[in-house]
Amino acid sequence: MAPLKSLEQEYPIIDYNFHNFCASHGIFSVEDLLLHDLYVLVAFADQESDSKRLKQGITQVLSIIDGQHQPWLNGMELLEDAQRNKHVLSTGCEGIDFLLKGGLRVGQLTELVGPSSSGKTQLCLLAASNAAKEHMGSVVYLDTGNSFSPQRITHFICRHSDPAIDQAKPRILQKVMNDILCHSVFDIFTMFHVLHQLEFNIRSQMQRGDTQVRLLIIDSISSLITPILGGSGSRGRALMISAGFLLKKLANEHNLSVLVTNHTVGGEGGISKPALGESWKSIPHVRLLLSRDRGGSMYSVSVLKHPSMAPGKASRFMIDD
Repeated sequence: MAPLKSLEQEYPIIDYNFHNFCASHGIFSVEDLLLHDLYVLVAFADQESDSKRLKQGITQVLSIIDGQHQPWLNGMELLEDAQRNKHVLSTGCEGIDFLLKGGLRVGQLTELVGPSSSGKTQLCLLAASNAAKEHMGSVVYLDTGNSFSPQRITHFICRHSDPAIDQAKPRILQKVMNDILCHSVFDIFTMFHVLHQLEFNIRSQMQRGDTQVRLLIIDSISSLITPILGGSGSRGRALMISAGFLLKKLANEHNLSVLVTNHTVGGEGGISKPALGESWKSIPHVRLLLSRDRGGSMYSVSVLKHPSMAPGKASRFMIDD
């Protein structure tokens, strides 16, 4: 899905007048159109002089959406896809890799939940550096709080001294840095734009046979979604669900792993819980709760949700300073 403007060249029915009509109702993208009551939108179109063409434009956009749906797959096709494409990416953290039986599963959305200073960003940077170093592919890192640290990436790559590979470290570091593509993103609409562009780029890379994206990181998803959830309207929640479905679609259809972070908020009895509420709770395939020992260097991670693992399993680990 994409901004409506990007469809104009390929679909002449989606022209200047159609854009103006949609803009007058606050519709600038495919997502905006889906969030509207289509019956009401068609009723508005009926009031315009070129109503027939406007309704054809609405039908065309819906047809484009339907055309992007994956075909039905039988069980054997799904099994073959899982065996061929849905492997795991090591996070570079032995404790988490052991807990997850290898690391982040390709095709899935994994969420790291934790309070401030619990190590969420450190694990994102570690996972990014490890994926760029160990796997043939690139990493896309959406930084929502100016927390991306190339110095920390350098530390993770060069932390172990090994005379056999010390001379190769500058070359390895250059490869890793070149393969991590960082975008500063400060609102959900910019995130949608970046993700749509990413999907377009991935499709182009597949056609050219270029190296593909293997890991998508958003640190943090909650800082983008929380500002749109205020008030009693449903628009913010609909955008949140749309964002979650888009991330899962990217992961599954393009064989990449998605890692997002989420903060915690106060719950009943003063017990912390993941932010973004019940509607978001069903989105991630895997939810991990991260914490850090007070004043120490030990971290703990436990499973809140996993498709093939009981909640409550936990692991403890250290992250090199």
